[in-house]
Amino acid sequence: MKKLGLFSMFLILTIIISACGSNDEKNAGEKEKSQKVYKVGVDTTYPPFEFKEGNDYKGIDIELINAIAKDQDFKIKFSPMDFGGIIPAMQANQLDVAIAGMSITEERKKVVDFSTPYFDAGLTVVVKKDNTSTKSVDDLKGKTIAVKKGTTGAKYAQDNSKKLGIKVVQFNDSPAMFQEVANGNAEALIEDYPVISYAIAQKDLGLKIVGDRLNGDQYGIAVLKGQNQDLLKKINDGLANLKKDGTYDEILKTYLGE
Repeated sequence: MKKLGLFSMFLILTIIISACGSNDEKNAGEKEKSQKVYKVGVDTTYPPFEFKEGNDYKGIDIELINAIAKDQDFKIKFSPMDFGGIIPAMQANQLDVAIAGMSITEERKKVVDFSTPYFDAGLTVVVKKDNTSTKSVDDLKGKTIAVKKGTTGAKYAQDNSKKLGIKVVQFNDSPAMFQEVANGNAEALIEDYPVISYAIAQKDLGLKIVGDRLNGDQYGIAVLKGQNQDLLKKINDGLANLKKDGTYDEILKTYLGE
């Protein structure tokens, strides 16, 4: 009788433990299932910040937002698109986040909220390698300048076109813009300094950088203005943690050797 009682108690305890375990697994599964996946807009024609290698997305921005998401325990899904379409996609609620080598500007601040800056960039003038007459932006008068649509380089060229006496032609992606200058169809292009420095170092594009940087742009991670403030806080907290533990520096070193 005593043995039967002990067995009964053991059986009841086993059932309780199994039920608790089952509930824990169920709750964990429901939590994972209900966890929001944030859609992140990127421009994969923008190495070293974003590019595609085989089926994988790589670059500073890709690794950075992945590391932030891991640090802050949220999920992301990348949505590659032309740079000029990223903010409109956010306004149409098709994206939650943008990380695309996006310079923090007063104009963009009207429609998005930026994280703390994560990279110091700046614009520069780029010409054909055998060009010996162009030393700076002041030598571009009467010339055709190639820019990428929606970028701060495009805005700079358009805002200063009359002052500099230049004609501006726009392209959807960086490679097409590079080729326009390399082929001699445009005198120069205006591009973010780290992007063109990396591109020239990786491959002989027949291009070179001239003159000083035209401004002191900083890159930020964006969410739609007035929305996703909790997510923006997580992004800022995660970025701070990555800078503190050395992960941020390791990511930059991987792509820039700095």
